[in-house]
Amino acid sequence: MKDFVKMTLATLLGLFIFGIVSFFLSFATLGALASLGETTPVMPREGVLKLDMSKISIQEQTQEMDPLQLLQSQEMITPVGIYDAVRAIKAAAEDPAIKFVYLLPDAASAGISHLEELRRALEDFRQSGKPVVSFMENPSNAGLYLASVSDKIYMSSYKGSMNTVTGLSSQMYFLKDILDRIGVNVQLIRHGKYKSAGEMYIRNSASEANKEQYTQMVSSVWGTLAGEIAASREISVERLNAMIDNLELNKPEDFLKNGLVDEIVTRDELHQRLCNLFVTNDYKDIKAITLADYAKLKNTINYKAVNKVAVVYANGEIVDSEDIQNIEGDRFAKIISDIRRDDQVKAVVLRVNSPGGSVFASEKIRTELELLGKEKTLVASYGDYAASGGYWISAGCEKIYSNATTLTGSIGVFSMIPDLSKVIKDKIHVGVTTINSNKHSDMYSLMRPLDAKEIAYMQASVEDIYEKFTGIVAQARDMSVADVDAIAQGRVWTGADAMGIGLVDEIGTLEDAINYAAVSIEGVSSSSEVMIQEYPAPMTAFDMLLESLSNTQDQEIFSGTPFENIEAAFRSWTSADAGKAYARMPYIFDIR
Repeated sequence: MKDFVKMTLATLLGLFIFGIVSFFLSFATLGALASLGETTPVMPREGVLKLDMSKISIQEQTQEMDPLQLLQSQEMITPVGIYDAVRAIKAAAEDPAIKFVYLLPDAASAGISHLEELRRALEDFRQSGKPVVSFMENPSNAGLYLASVSDKIYMSSYKGSMNTVTGLSSQMYFLKDILDRIGVNVQLIRHGKYKSAGEMYIRNSASEANKEQYTQMVSSVWGTLAGEIAASREISVERLNAMIDNLELNKPEDFLKNGLVDEIVTRDELHQRLCNLFVTNDYKDIKAITLADYAKLKNTINYKAVNKVAVVYANGEIVDSEDIQNIEGDRFAKIISDIRRDDQVKAVVLRVNSPGGSVFASEKIRTELELLGKEKTLVASYGDYAASGGYWISAGCEKIYSNATTLTGSIGVFSMIPDLSKVIKDKIHVGVTTINSNKHSDMYSLMRPLDAKEIAYMQASVEDIYEKFTGIVAQARDMSVADVDAIAQGRVWTGADAMGIGLVDEIGTLEDAINYAAVSIEGVSSSSEVMIQEYPAPMTAFDMLLESLSNTQDQEIFSGTPFENIEAAFRSWTSADAGKAYARMPYIFDIR
């Protein structure tokens, strides 16, 4: 017996030591991999700026590469912040060493508003007199949208390419049937005809109001994309839609015949076209620098500037709990409070890229922003989403810039409590006996349905919060509460449509917002005269590693079948979450 115990202890000790050594070896490996992106790029004496969209990911902020991604994938996708990308393209327009932009738009990885801002930067680049040329092999909605800004679009002549230029599509998923099957009864309390964030749990198909808003939203986004593609290619929007609806775009020759590309080429022919543009006889003479590398070289911080413009990136869900990858209420409230007390910061841009979330956290952030706005210029810039809680925190800004494709509004509130009693009894086979001190002590226990009085109690809370929300918007946007209510009700609007109803001030980019904030400072005539400081600081590779390790246990409960995942998700919902009020838009979608 003693020998067995000794052997067991020795085995456990060996495993422990092996684990520690493995961790540090892995950590050293990750550190070495992460350092790959830290080398200083080399600028050619003459060259082209190369935008290979399959090698970069346009995000809200530039950050270090995820070390776990480097281990898991042989392809290195470099994250580039949208403002850094735009500034780099602007610098290239003024740089005599850059002869033209060479764009490879296939496999574009970016949010829809990021694509819009990137395309506008390329359009501005052309105004400098330098060309933009594109080469497509597998055309997509996003790829064609970007490429259409080019002076010349070349397309591969090789057969077997994949064409996904078919217009936009958004799917909504509804869980009522499977929740009924496992015995989960979701009780949804909401205000807003269009507030459909909880609808997926109580229906098996979209309501008419939800279909109405999504039809308008998808149509508006596609209208922006199709309008710009058609204008650049000098065809009508009607003709573009007809060729897509009739599936006329199949082979490369179809794109050429319909005026969407300028020439079909082999790889050698493409190289010859690029040589002609660069004025050389040998393709090897063409030196290219990537957008990520050029941004590193050119986007320097003006440390000599006396004045600062702070850019606060509110990116992700608005949450109550600690979460470094989302907008945590207390953390962001402190960031904003610290900025307010920083005398060097003269103006602030709130960059919102959020579908919303916790009302409680949103109100903490909004309150601090209101105090800041009384002392400094406060401007909002909207990314892919500035909806619900994202609109709650930003409505009071002095000026709101939105992209045309931004999804915003969603002024509505909901609260949701699942009744898990049947799951506990029939699926998990656990008996529950409840002892209460008061009549409604267990109303948030998730172990029974709410009664009529409890539903009325929660509805009154939701109504109170909705009244607060519409009041905030009415005061901030100089509207009556009745007028706000008419465009609210939880409805999601695109930035283009939001302009017409007073929810935003101007269609513009993050760069526009930063320029506005900079010139609002006395004695400053452009953003180049100020120091741009980002808050919160982008995550480092070490931050990402720690976050991944801390999330490992949480991710394990979602590793089973869809049936098991849904059950696990509801079992992980604690009573602390029950009854919370949320201001959040229903779905997230991307352009491909």
